[in-house]
Amino acid sequence: MIPWEKIDTAKIPGSDEELRLMRRGKEFSIKLGSNELMNNRLSGSEAALATLAAKQIEKVAKPVILIGGLGMGFTLRAALAVLGPKAKIVVSELVPSVVAWARGPMAEVFGESLDDARVSIREIDVGEIIRAQRSAFDAILLDVDNGPEGLTRKGNDTLYNASGLTAAKTALRPGGVLAVWSSGPNPAFTRRLRTAGFDVNEVNVRATGRGGGARHVIWMARKG
Repeated sequence: MIPWEKIDTAKIPGSDEELRLMRRGKEFSIKLGSNELMNNRLSGSEAALATLAAKQIEKVAKPVILIGGLGMGFTLRAALAVLGPKAKIVVSELVPSVVAWARGPMAEVFGESLDDARVSIREIDVGEIIRAQRSAFDAILLDVDNGPEGLTRKGNDTLYNASGLTAAKTALRPGGVLAVWSSGPNPAFTRRLRTAGFDVNEVNVRATGRGGGARHVIWMARKG
């Protein structure tokens, strides 16, 4: 068995926590403490975040998408694969080192996705982008934590509380979709989405994208 090698570490802004980029052969893992946040061999549910959202807005001629969290680029690459040439994708990544990892040790994983003309990368809290916009996006895709609880950074809670959901709804265009990834169910979050006025569909998906692996949850919340 090839041992894990620590490639780099990165402080999370607004937190005392530290991310670790690990490599074992061609396998990469990003960890926080004892928690594995992502692994390039388990990308199915993060890719589904993009494909499910894209299906909801397929009639939009020039969709504008906001992705919260670059991670290992699963959601971005899936979005690029299903959206047309007139789409615009803004990716917000809070941790600058994650972007550096994408262009450095994980460049083979990312391929040419970061250089696609449809993509712009912003090293900023996605919440700041959301709160600054009104009717700007056809879809907002959030995969900035392990779900609607602040695991990596308590400040992420503000994305998922009542005021955060109101801000997201304001930033969406009519008929727009807020899509949220989670490692597991959260009935309280489902209720908050409905209270905020979203039409909610909760989808269970496999981590591998196939028949096996852990079950993850994606909320598809449509603005009327």
